[in-house]
Amino acid sequence: MTPPLLQVEGLTVSFVNGRRSVRALDDVSFTLDRGRTLGMVGESGCGKSLTALAIMRLLPSPPARMDGGRIVLTAEGESRDLAGLPQSGRAIRSVRGQQIGMIFQEPMTALDPAYTIGNQIREGLIAHRRVSKEAANQRALELLTMVGVPAPEQRLRQYPHELSGGLRQRATIAIALACDPALLIADEPTTGLDVTIQTQVLALMRDMQARLGMAILFITHDMGVIAEMADDVIVMYLGRIVEYGPVQLVLEQPAHPYTSGLIASIPTLSTPRGHRLTPIHGVVPSPAAMPAGCRFNDRCPRAQAICRQQEPPLQSLAGGQQAACWFAGAQP
Repeated sequence: MTPPLLQVEGLTVSFVNGRRSVRALDDVSFTLDRGRTLGMVGESGCGKSLTALAIMRLLPSPPARMDGGRIVLTAEGESRDLAGLPQSGRAIRSVRGQQIGMIFQEPMTALDPAYTIGNQIREGLIAHRRVSKEAANQRALELLTMVGVPAPEQRLRQYPHELSGGLRQRATIAIALACDPALLIADEPTTGLDVTIQTQVLALMRDMQARLGMAILFITHDMGVIAEMADDVIVMYLGRIVEYGPVQLVLEQPAHPYTSGLIASIPTLSTPRGHRLTPIHGVVPSPAAMPAGCRFNDRCPRAQAICRQQEPPLQSLAGGQQAACWFAGAQP
């Protein structure tokens, strides 16, 4: 049986300040197969980007500390536990960019303003593929053409501030795809883009996945984008997976009140005119002020006594769906 491309087991991360330790990721486990897209959704502060940084071994250490878990990547005929690799050095550099590409949330901060777009694409090619500058330049030109950048020869010579937001995002995608990674991590890749450009970027990512056969871990707060892009979805809240399963099942039959709240709070084309959306009251608390019992209980309209006393396990439901709720499967 072919192993999954990415297998995350029990990933646990804390932030340490002196003698105080705050749990930011708690026992996060999931798998991602080749050619599939796994969505990861939740409000800001729920641990989505932190999970991506942990996979890439880019946690800010200190203060972040990986307390446990495995991150097994099976690529190029080899399985490696990335959690056991040092955060710097040749071993992890052979993974970043080459086997795993990453699109960071804000292209203007992800791109170095002091270097041209061409220099930033060529850098990874020269480091990982050991190609000449001329070959790297030709590949950079091919990549910009592939991601739909007009006048690619001109763009290679330009600096990030000379490009529009949409073109900068396409440039970051070109950089992430330069070495044909098996896994692409996209962390809020359409944040700050207008609707038209967002649609183009999402279509581009689907096209690149079909061409290259790569897996995508797609991080967003937008349930509509998840419905469009993902095969499976993880819903995170306060550092923990609260729901996980096939995207259509989760969106049509959410088993966790938090998932239901996220879905109810966004408009759709079928939403009647004048219909009042239902917000999730309150805000995501700090991990340092995590409530007892279910960590969503202080915002949950269905919370009962057991929810305030004991944290529910992530339990399996029908159809491959999982939910961490004492009343999963019995939601009204």
